[in-house]
Amino acid sequence: MSSPVTPTPVSRSLHLALFVTGVLWLLAAHAVAFRGAEGIAVRFGWSAVGQDLLVNLFLLFLLLVGFTVLNWIGTRQGSVRLANALPRRATSGEEWSRGAVIGWAAAVVALVPMVIAGALHPQFFWAGPAWAGLVLSVISLLLGALASEVAFRGFLFRRLIDATGPGTATILLSLIYAMVGSLGPNGSSLSFMVTIIAGVLFSVAYLRTHALWLGWGMHFAWAAATAAVFGLPVAGVASYSSVVQTATDGPVWLTGGIYGPEGALFTMIVFFVALAFVYRATRNYAWDYTHPPIVPGGYPMDVPPPPAHIAMEEAAVASAPTLVQIAPAPSSNGSEPAPSAESAHRP
Repeated sequence: MSSPVTPTPVSRSLHLALFVTGVLWLLAAHAVAFRGAEGIAVRFGWSAVGQDLLVNLFLLFLLLVGFTVLNWIGTRQGSVRLANALPRRATSGEEWSRGAVIGWAAAVVALVPMVIAGALHPQFFWAGPAWAGLVLSVISLLLGALASEVAFRGFLFRRLIDATGPGTATILLSLIYAMVGSLGPNGSSLSFMVTIIAGVLFSVAYLRTHALWLGWGMHFAWAAATAAVFGLPVAGVASYSSVVQTATDGPVWLTGGIYGPEGALFTMIVFFVALAFVYRATRNYAWDYTHPPIVPGGYPMDVPPPPAHIAMEEAAVASAPTLVQIAPAPSSNGSEPAPSAESAHRP
């Protein structure tokens, strides 16, 4: 049987170079995905939701392929799952579901102050096109959440961890994540701060599981609840279609304004609380997937005894007397007499 392949050691400088190259690939992939989706949408007259779905689909494909190639260049390991922190394991579905519960709960709690203040004004549309748009929006949000996690908590995050350490990598990549998010429409300084905390939240989800399943579920559930269920903008994007379209009024720090709940002050508090829930919900995963295996130490306890000891035991067994019990013949009345003391044991 062949021995397992040992990964090639990679220096910190090479990890950093792979990280920078990965960032450049991310920017290029996004530009290519947007241009390609825009051309197809214009050609066939698709809506903004359909175009957004294509953007997320193309971007996800380009990121998975590009990061896999970069990972092979650095480590000579070319698995798509390995390169993008999507391992196949028994708890992947459970992790995704737990993340979805946390993301859904965070979205609901973030809207509580708006509901109390009467700042939400929903309108409902029950026609068939609205339901079709809802389905397309949910699929687009599902792909977009995965593409975002692959981009910022997959290959790039792991390379930055290996180059600088987990704490520094979390801060730096959360800042980059917030800066990229601020390039979208209707951003503000408050939404920038909220996005930083969101980046830390998703980074902790990876650090506690060494996979993207939990963060993907959490990211998708937050976006789907905000846009598809409550009809609010997500990170300044209000093009997602739903059977509910909600207008808001009141101060921006309360509602997030046209940026959506991710620009509200209370959302920052919600994300901080979600950090504690993520930490608690991942106790078993952290033990199973992030701790190094325990290597037994000390002296081995299964060492065979010395040959001299074995020889002494064999000699003692060979010289021991053999005890033989001779049963007496039965008496004439059919009963068996008790053996005498002299005949009970004879050598």
